[in-house]
Amino acid sequence: MIEVKGIQKGFGDTPVLKGIDAVFEPSITSLIIGQSGSGKTVFLKTMLGLHQPDEGTISFGGKTTESMTEHEKRQLKQDIGMVFQGAALFDSLTVEENVMFPLKMFTKQSKEEMLDRVNFVLKRVNLVNSNHKFPAELSGGMQKRVAIARAIVTKPKYLFCDEPNSGLDPKTAIVIDNLIKEITDEYEITTVINTHDMNSVMEIGEKIIFLKDGLKEWQGTSDDIFKTDNEAVVDFVYSSNLFKKVRKVYLEE
Repeated sequence: MIEVKGIQKGFGDTPVLKGIDAVFEPSITSLIIGQSGSGKTVFLKTMLGLHQPDEGTISFGGKTTESMTEHEKRQLKQDIGMVFQGAALFDSLTVEENVMFPLKMFTKQSKEEMLDRVNFVLKRVNLVNSNHKFPAELSGGMQKRVAIARAIVTKPKYLFCDEPNSGLDPKTAIVIDNLIKEITDEYEITTVINTHDMNSVMEIGEKIIFLKDGLKEWQGTSDDIFKTDNEAVVDFVYSSNLFKKVRKVYLEE
């Protein structure tokens, strides 16, 4: 579980996060949504430790990051998997080498043990026999699956995804959504997804946090979104006529 209490973060004289409280639980896909400039990316990076909060605490498994020893901080890095917006694969490395990279960094496994683990996660994301291909030889969806394989290869307790469906066609995006959801359930991972994709919100949004101007404006589930009367959420989610029609039908039932 990840618990965030009173997180504030600014840059210079500009406040970005203005006191956010949130709890992210295992086996649940938690989505962070909001307009550009709402603080989503800074919030995600602050939880990851890429930004230090000005105020507030972040706890992983009941222990705040500021109270962790250096050994515990290193262990936490191993416990975190990250799927970046553009997959962020190393172009000069093969699929196998990309996925093995975290194992080399965080473990003392033998080459055989690492290869066994790499093959296991590649099979899990339906990329068998892709070991020796390079990222340039893969489709966008396949690259994202490699990124997911790399993110889970160290058996993380926490999975962070930054716009995992960015640049993907709708059909492939659904495949990636379902894969993240399946892995979250299967391994009881605490998963946090930063997204603009409203299809993701509707499909896998077990918990949704809506940020506005650096504040947590609303929280609920994908079902709650259809019923909410929060004007900021309604304006954001139902900017498309399709979702307006869906909401109308839902409220009439």
